[in-house]
Amino acid sequence: MRDVLEINGKIIGLGERVRLELPVARLYTDGEIGIPIEVIRGKRKGPTVFLSAAIHGDELNGIEIIRQVIQSKALTRLKGTVIAVPIVNVHGVLNHSRYLPDRRDLNRSFPGSEKGSLAARVANLFLTEIVHKCDYGIDLHTGAIHRSNLPQIRANLEDEETFQLAKAFGVPVLLNSTLRDGSLRQSASEEGAKILLYEAGEALRFDDISVRAGVKGVLNVLSELGMLPKRKSRLQTEPFVAKSSSWVRATASGIVNSKKQLGDHVKKGEVLAEIGNPFGDVIDVVKAKYAGIVIGKQNIPLVQEGDAMFHVAIFADSEEVAEQIEILTEHYTDEVTG
Repeated sequence: MRDVLEINGKIIGLGERVRLELPVARLYTDGEIGIPIEVIRGKRKGPTVFLSAAIHGDELNGIEIIRQVIQSKALTRLKGTVIAVPIVNVHGVLNHSRYLPDRRDLNRSFPGSEKGSLAARVANLFLTEIVHKCDYGIDLHTGAIHRSNLPQIRANLEDEETFQLAKAFGVPVLLNSTLRDGSLRQSASEEGAKILLYEAGEALRFDDISVRAGVKGVLNVLSELGMLPKRKSRLQTEPFVAKSSSWVRATASGIVNSKKQLGDHVKKGEVLAEIGNPFGDVIDVVKAKYAGIVIGKQNIPLVQEGDAMFHVAIFADSEEVAEQIEILTEHYTDEVTG
């Protein structure tokens, strides 16, 4: 950890807490648009961690997770540095869009370049000014529009330190996810940073359970890194690593009557949904190709043939995973309602 941290020409010393913006571009109105950042530095040295959300501009849960984390009293005892970036894709958030105005996916545009497209410039700026200065990162995502994801961590679980951090996060489902070309996770990993990707909830919505699990997960990871005191949790979840996962697609076009929900255990050949016509006739049924857990699901009750409907992950003991998911859901539901 550096005694002095510099972001966009602003020097931030140990023990300081600073809000700043990274200038991105000028609007048609001649106003300037920038990425909002809060840097929180402990008085004592420790790792440097970035928290990022809304790389896809319609994925909002992460914004609320970061808002709650940086307001947590726990950070008054911080060792090291947290660089919180609640909105990376500012254009996308303003437009309620996954993409930047040039229709490019920011999470497929890394490492980017100073003179490239808008997406390439934003990616390069974020990588240079934030990621290059960090040892670890937690990137917060949701499902796409009309799709929900069960709270889960995706990471390179073959790396032992990353695996330990993924387990510490505290959600039952871990996916050993390969690096995608152009992704933030790939570029950060190439720079030596250990990255966790948290997926939970649906685009353009706040989901209380996903947010609460995310806030506690981030604080758990900071504790695991020695940046916060050890945390005591009433919830003991045993994480499970999925052996593989894939989407089950619609076998016909029509109106959907779902039979399974997020977190459900399904058996091979079990009916996941019925697809019918506007008159109530069942046209076809969608069945599970194998036993597993539903970790992602389309929410809109209309499908075209070939649409991805259910994301099913395979575990060594799917029934035990389902039990842990039920415990997690009940725990955070009680917190929300109680």
